[in-house]
Amino acid sequence: MLSNLFFMKRLVLNLLVIAVLSGCETVVSPAPAELELPAITVKDNIVRYQGYVSSYNTTTLIPNWVAYELTAEETYGQATRDDKIFSMDRNFKGKQAMREDYRGSGWTKGHMAPAGDFFWSDEAMGETFYFMNICPQKEELNNKDWQYLEKQVRRWAREFGRVWVVTGPIVGENKYGTIGQNHVVVPDAFFKGVLAQDGDAYQAIGFVMQNDKGRYYLEKCAISLDDLEIMTGLDFYPALPDNLENAAEASFNLAFWDIDYKR
Repeated sequence: MLSNLFFMKRLVLNLLVIAVLSGCETVVSPAPAELELPAITVKDNIVRYQGYVSSYNTTTLIPNWVAYELTAEETYGQATRDDKIFSMDRNFKGKQAMREDYRGSGWTKGHMAPAGDFFWSDEAMGETFYFMNICPQKEELNNKDWQYLEKQVRRWAREFGRVWVVTGPIVGENKYGTIGQNHVVVPDAFFKGVLAQDGDAYQAIGFVMQNDKGRYYLEKCAISLDDLEIMTGLDFYPALPDNLENAAEASFNLAFWDIDYKR
């Protein structure tokens, strides 16, 4: 009996080895939980909300990054911005920016995770107005090309079923200094990374827009995730298996994302 059991185990093992050596097609498992999160370090102050996760910087008083998964279903809903106000998160114990810091500064309160991605819940949308999700942003950028990119992300979520988004500021040389009594840092630029599943693989694309009045057409400011990692110092989508992560981040495919050139 024991010899038969040993034989069966050896047979199964041999079959597994043969399958690997013969290059059998790999079965792709479901996407890991919280695939959207960059690699988290001991320096990150992680704050979790219903719809997004923020790494909030209590020195710069802006997020290092904000990440969330957006599904096709979540792009629809009945929530409204009508009663939403920018505010501190009273449950967060560290130092935060305040509305007064922005008053008269000449900079708008720019969402990193846009309120428009959270129509599925009034409470979740309300949480996007916490300063954990806000940066000083040029009004022209906030209301034009950055907003256009946000709309494209929603379109991609509907087209692909879901996307994983990571977005945030690039402080850079901090050429605009700070605003307010609390010295909230004004970023030089902003980035957004988007990941979508493509059959058994993944496609990724990044974007960088300067924090100014310039025009930033998506095909012109697109960037690979590898290059975006160099620019930001972040490690994107580390929950993916290395082979899938490396392939997705090495380049970007404008045809896959079907970027609309006509506006």
